[in-house]
Amino acid sequence: MNVAQDQATKCARQCRDVFGNGRDYPGRFILPKQNQGRCADPRAPRFAAAGNAVSNVAEEDGVYGRHALSMSQTVRLSTLGGYPNDVLTGSYNTGFSTKRNPAGSNSSNNDNGSNGFVGGACSRVRKTKLVCTIGPATCKKETLFKLADAGMNVARLNMSHGTHESHKAVIDLVKEYNKTGRGCVATMLDTKGPEVRSGDLAEPMQLERRDTLTFTITEGANGKGGRVSVNYDGFIDDVSIGDELLVDGGIMSFVVKGKTDTDVQVEVVDGGVLQGRRHLNIRGKSANLPAITDKDWLDLKFGVEAGVDYYALSFVQDEYVIREVKKWLAEQGSKIKVLAKIESADSVKALDEILDAVDGAMVARGDLGAELPLEAVPFWQNRVVQGCRRRGKPVIVATNMLESMISNPAPTRAEVSDIAIAVREGADAVMLSGETAYGKFPFRAVAVQSTVALRTEAAMMQYQVRLGGAISCETAQSLLSLSNQPVVLCC
Repeated sequence: MNVAQDQATKCARQCRDVFGNGRDYPGRFILPKQNQGRCADPRAPRFAAAGNAVSNVAEEDGVYGRHALSMSQTVRLSTLGGYPNDVLTGSYNTGFSTKRNPAGSNSSNNDNGSNGFVGGACSRVRKTKLVCTIGPATCKKETLFKLADAGMNVARLNMSHGTHESHKAVIDLVKEYNKTGRGCVATMLDTKGPEVRSGDLAEPMQLERRDTLTFTITEGANGKGGRVSVNYDGFIDDVSIGDELLVDGGIMSFVVKGKTDTDVQVEVVDGGVLQGRRHLNIRGKSANLPAITDKDWLDLKFGVEAGVDYYALSFVQDEYVIREVKKWLAEQGSKIKVLAKIESADSVKALDEILDAVDGAMVARGDLGAELPLEAVPFWQNRVVQGCRRRGKPVIVATNMLESMISNPAPTRAEVSDIAIAVREGADAVMLSGETAYGKFPFRAVAVQSTVALRTEAAMMQYQVRLGGAISCETAQSLLSLSNQPVVLCC
């Protein structure tokens, strides 16, 4: 086997394990079996290193895992990527170049991965993985390679957009990148799932509060006469008088005032401009559609043929669809892992059963916040993350993490906190959607997300070295000598 083939084989194996589970992958903090589930490290990610140049010895035999912890290993761990002594001194080393942009770096037209926050290539000691959606802004070879060099661990293919040909081109580019030896990036196929959408409009409709509108299952209604078609015949049965109907997760909202066998009459609550083919949600309800549509099955088949590493199934309602897909994959002889997107009212009702069946999960907060009250989203995010952690399965926190960076060169402070909270909760990965698919600053968005994750992980190690009785008191004192901050013994 030549060098290129060996590298390709190695990367294929690492990509399959980037969403690993349990103890069977490099890069995870290992706890003695008797301590797992009792005193677990809050940052014990279930992702493989995905080709990152990480020291398995330093990480697996470091402060969290072995009885025989050598001082040289501890020092090595403490000096990689800002772990842990330089967090408060201002000399935190993320592995990025500290050289700021030349004059004009704040220009909104300059997306070189630096916004005064960070710059350059991503450090290879980051535990939290980055999932990036590939779209028009990043689908070319130059931009995709740059995104991977900046820290992307998983390339997400959104099957709601694009064609099989365009997605195959991205998969081929990812495989080409992996062969270079610069890193290993996995691919994740995200199904469109069953969606309720409005039909095409003759022209956008400006709607004000208390205006009335009719959604109909009759084909051809294009907005004229205040009538808009819907692509789902069961829409009439799903809605009830008094229900709240949301457009694209809440940018517009209606209340249902009446219905007939073919029509649903609504009144505008939050107005705006209604465009064609908008996503419709009924607050607190899931559409009674098949969990996997005919298009989804075609996309899943494409994924097997193209050699993707993961499926992310949209609008999963119960564990049965997971078992169905896994059975089909076994018949195909495929090793693709299956992740469930938790994004509907039905999925949270069957959360434990779904998490038992899947290989991992994604907290898809956009649709989740449309079907549930907004204030319930943080609660369910934490439930999903902790449910996956207890099972030793990976979990991704997704949607709106750096939404403002689609058009702005810097994030809001709330967005930075959102990333840090996900990392502290124990999420194995955070995801970018429109930020890298069609945003103006995809590389800056990746750089921000990577740096915030790194700094949060370093701060957690700084303040909460949870030993769980895994090492001796002498070793604990040695750790204390490496840091001016107290070490918390958690037994």
